[in-house]
Amino acid sequence: MEFFREGIRNLQTVGTLTRSSKQLCKGMIKHIDFEQAKVIVELGAGDGVITKHILRNMRPDAKLIAFEVNPKFCALMRAIQDDRLIVVEDSAEHIGKYLAEAGAEEIDFVVSAIPFVALPKELGRLIVGKAHQYLKKKGLYIQVHYSLVMRPLYNAIFGNVDTNFVPINVPPAFVLVSQKR
Repeated sequence: MEFFREGIRNLQTVGTLTRSSKQLCKGMIKHIDFEQAKVIVELGAGDGVITKHILRNMRPDAKLIAFEVNPKFCALMRAIQDDRLIVVEDSAEHIGKYLAEAGAEEIDFVVSAIPFVALPKELGRLIVGKAHQYLKKKGLYIQVHYSLVMRPLYNAIFGNVDTNFVPINVPPAFVLVSQKR
């Protein structure tokens, strides 16, 4: 219910009125090689529904840096008791600063639920560009959307986009996966 209320109050930053379904969470993280991943960054982590799926599969020595701008959601995420989780209450455009603070130079995987459709175009391009900049070669950028209108953004930055449809979610969703080459 709290997610629904926050979605109504802050639809531009939350991007939806419902939490991601278990099927969507699994559809997002199935692209992550958890045995190899040392640094995972989550953009637009919300109340932590995808975060918890990531943490359940991560190595004990891996780090998850989760960006969220909503203070209520950040408080919920901070309640997750896991030393591997670093909650960042700031915009994802500052990704480099927080990577350095965590002692990391590059990212293995980026998982994003930022509602880029609702953000200024320049900010969306900046955030995805920064994620690309810090992503290691062959690293994956994984993004959820409810339409394919933003697909050209990822294709322009990464030069490739694989599209996966997840029908069992409200609303049905697309998981877009791009690899840094």
